Amino acid sequence: MTSAPPPYLPGHQLLTGRSAVVTAAAGAGIGGATARRLLEEGARVVISDAHARRLKESAADLAAEFGTDRVTALPCDVTDDDQVTALFERAEEHHGRLDIVVNNAGLGGTADLVDMTDEQWNKVLDVTLNGTFRCTRAALRRMKAAGAGGVIVNNASVIGWRAQRGQAHYAAAKAGVMALTRCAAVEAAAYGVRVNAVSPSLAMHPHLAKVTTPELLEELTGREAFGRHAEPWEVANVIVFLASGYSSYLTGEVLSVSSQHP
Repeated sequence: MTSAPPPYLPGHQLLTGRSAVVTAAAGAGIGGATARRLLEEGARVVISDAHARRLKESAADLAAEFGTDRVTALPCDVTDDDQVTALFERAEEHHGRLDIVVNNAGLGGTADLVDMTDEQWNKVLDVTLNGTFRCTRAALRRMKAAGAGGVIVNNASVIGWRAQRGQAHYAAAKAGVMALTRCAAVEAAAYGVRVNAVSPSLAMHPHLAKVTTPELLEELTGREAFGRHAEPWEVANVIVFLASGYSSYLTGEVLSVSSQHP
C-alpha cells in the first residue's frame, strides 16, 4: 500500500534566537529542506555548499522569504580544512554565536568492490566521513571555547547498517559517521554539547533522480513501509527535533528516519 505524504507542518518557533550552520544546503535535498525548516522555527542560518552558483541562488530565495539578516551564504568544500575553519569562524563572527551545526555534506556513487578504484573510494570517504569529521571538530572547538553548549546533527544513512551492492564506499562512510557521532557525543557531553545523527533511507529530490536509475528507485521504494520515498522536509523535521530543546537528554543517538533499521 502506498500512502501520501502528510501535510507540511508550520513552524512553532522552537529555535528562536539560535544560530545554525548547514553544510551542503544548496538545492532541493535534505540540506536545503533543513535550512528552510530551521528558518521557519526562528533560527538564523548560515548555509554552505561547494557549489557556489547554486548556493547563491538558494540564499537569495531564502533571504527574500525570511530576510537578509537571517540568511547568510558561505561557500565551503568540506574536503579542505582551511575552508571548514573559515566557515565556522565567519559564521560565529556574523551571528555572534554558534548554536546548531547540521553536517549534511555527503557523496555517493555506485561500483562493485572488485571494480572500485582507490580514487572512487577515497573521494566518497573524504567528503562523507572525513568532511563530517572536519566540520564536527571545528564546531566542537568553538562550542567548547564559548562554553554555552550547542547541538550537532550529522546525516548518516540506513545503508550504514545494511548491505547494498555497489555501495561499499558509501556504506563504510556512513557507518563511520554513526561511530563518529557516538564517540563525539561522549566527549562533548562534558561541555554541554549534544551530538546526534539522522539515518534516512530514501528521500527523493531532483539530483538523486538524475543519478539513480528508475529501476533502482523502484526497488528502493518497494522496501519502504509506507510504500513511498520520504520528502526531504520529513527528514528535516527530525533534524529540527534533534536541534531543539525537545531532545535535551538525547545524545550519541542515530535516529532512523525509515522503517529500515537494525
